Amino acid sequence: MTDGVTQASGDHLIVFDQVNKWFGNLHVLRDVGLRVRRGEVVVVIGPSGGGKSTLCRVVNRLEPINSGTIWFDGRRLPEEGRQLARLRSEVGMVFQSFNLFAHKTILENVTLGPVKVRRERPATARDRAMSLLDRVGITDQANKYPAQLSGGQQQRAAIARALAMQPKAMLFDEPTSALDPEMVGEVLDVMTTLARDGMTMVVVTHEMGFARHAANRVVFMADGQLVEEAPPAEFFGNPRSDRAKDFLSKILTH
Repeated sequence: MTDGVTQASGDHLIVFDQVNKWFGNLHVLRDVGLRVRRGEVVVVIGPSGGGKSTLCRVVNRLEPINSGTIWFDGRRLPEEGRQLARLRSEVGMVFQSFNLFAHKTILENVTLGPVKVRRERPATARDRAMSLLDRVGITDQANKYPAQLSGGQQQRAAIARALAMQPKAMLFDEPTSALDPEMVGEVLDVMTTLARDGMTMVVVTHEMGFARHAANRVVFMADGQLVEEAPPAEFFGNPRSDRAKDFLSKILTH
């Protein structure tokens, strides 16, 4: 399957092969095998502490793995150096807590990566940034600072910032969990549009409505393992594992 550096990726953009991750004595990823096709939206759900966020964070090596292999676009994940920086520029990441630079305007936040990392001309980066801010519905906030925006607006700015790097895939780590309930919808709307536009996405979320309507596939994760995966209608309508049935019975009845 591999020659040590590259593999035939075919339709698969992200491939996990027997991936293990430990935090001290805690085994957070257990022999994870997962393939994400180009243009596919995979939503990862499951109980807290099951390894979902770690699954997201190892894709661009925000967390190193202990064993196994992760492939991105046919190449094994580099461990450090320029190749890792290049990989990170191809994988957009949106976190729980926005992570915008407080001392820079929204427009400056969105243009920083393309100018500094991709060496784009500032005018080119600015034009794309304004287009992306329009796409996420906050063009009128371009010259404000993060603290002047609502949580939902900040998260939409964070999505625009990730898209500004023209990534091949987007990772979302519980992007709505820090938001007030009335702001959740505006962020999910942007994510749903991205999904419809064909962006490859791995989304860790507790938003079951988004999982039902936007996912191509739902992955249920518990105790560091991928317990079950299926199309949304199949997963929510007829979960196979007792662990998934128990999880769904607790969250869908409230």
